[in-house]
Amino acid sequence: MRTEHFKAIPRRPGAVIFLHWLTLVALLGAVLLILVRDEFDGRELRYWLLDAHRYLGLLVFALLFARLVTRYRHRLSILVEASRLATLAASLIHFALYVLLATVPLLGWAASNALGQDVHFLGVPLPVLEKPDDDLGDRLQEWDKTAAWSLLA
Repeated sequence: MRTEHFKAIPRRPGAVIFLHWLTLVALLGAVLLILVRDEFDGRELRYWLLDAHRYLGLLVFALLFARLVTRYRHRLSILVEASRLATLAASLIHFALYVLLATVPLLGWAASNALGQDVHFLGVPLPVLEKPDDDLGDRLQEWDKTAAWSLLA
């Protein structure tokens, strides 16, 4: 087999790779915590799992900004040579991924506030995004769930 037809894909900077995998671990952790939460009866444990879910969701949100800064600093773009259509599709998917990485934590944060729950990150109380409103809180939870499944897909 002749190898001159294959071009090596340049390696991404270590910070980009690290942030990518850390985001994935935090995202999967948040999903796992919220999925197993319903399997437990203890109120205190269920609350702890929800709080840990929120923390990981906010970590994903914070990591998004770190990713954007790192991406800008290294002036990253699509690294493989491809047709214009494939490059456009990859760019749109990447943009949609970043929008969902921002939207899901914000929806969860707003839903928590609408359900009358304060949100903290690293011990710091975060601003209230929504006033208490149970109906709005329920809607925001549904949107959060739908956006989260979209992100995972």
